[in-house]
Amino acid sequence: MIRVTVWNENVHEQTHEAVRAVYPEGIHNAIAKGIAQPDFEIRTATLQQPEHGLTEEVLNSTDVLIWWGHMAHDKVDDAIVERVQKRVWDGMGLVVLHSGHFSKIFKKLMGTSCDLKWREANEKERIWVVDPAHPIAEGLGQYFELEHEEMYGEHFDIPAPDELVFISWFEGGEVFRSGVTYHRGNGKVFYFRPGHETHPTYYNENVLKVIANGVKWAAQSRGAKHYYGNHKPLEEIKSK
Repeated sequence: MIRVTVWNENVHEQTHEAVRAVYPEGIHNAIAKGIAQPDFEIRTATLQQPEHGLTEEVLNSTDVLIWWGHMAHDKVDDAIVERVQKRVWDGMGLVVLHSGHFSKIFKKLMGTSCDLKWREANEKERIWVVDPAHPIAEGLGQYFELEHEEMYGEHFDIPAPDELVFISWFEGGEVFRSGVTYHRGNGKVFYFRPGHETHPTYYNENVLKVIANGVKWAAQSRGAKHYYGNHKPLEEIKSK
């Protein structure tokens, strides 16, 4: 079983009727239901819960954390961000969605501004698979389209990705690195662009397939945990 925690700030759904109409049970529950499969054990957590629902116990029993945030990035406690970062370093996978690019945890792991161009014009997005052999692209065609989405455009201020899986083209002409992966410590990070809160993106079969594939990729076994600091010699040192 892959133990998955879907985290959502859950603010738009409480304050914007247009978002509540699309996701009446919250974005987190839409994602959780959409990616459900026999080998996933899924729970959800939100900003409003004690410790944002990300207690030590929850994180220590999470193999992959999915993160969606937008208007409340600054409300996430720095101590919780450090707790999540440490778990990633120790081997927990992290899947960051859409406007989570500006979350404290993603910026902390990337070490850059993670800024970009954006536009809300309900335009078509065509997502091209540029690494068809990658596990995250399993089951997809050469591309898939979303009829209406928010535009994100280059330059996307992130470090050079370990792997580039998807590139998006938008009806207005921009392109964007919309699916990128990283290794941080013993953990894996996957950023996936689609998911504007007023569009039914998290009901789209291909989007949900990518997220589920991303969870499986991020949960894949890693090597032995590394230890740092002062280290005793493995062999006897004779030349003292």
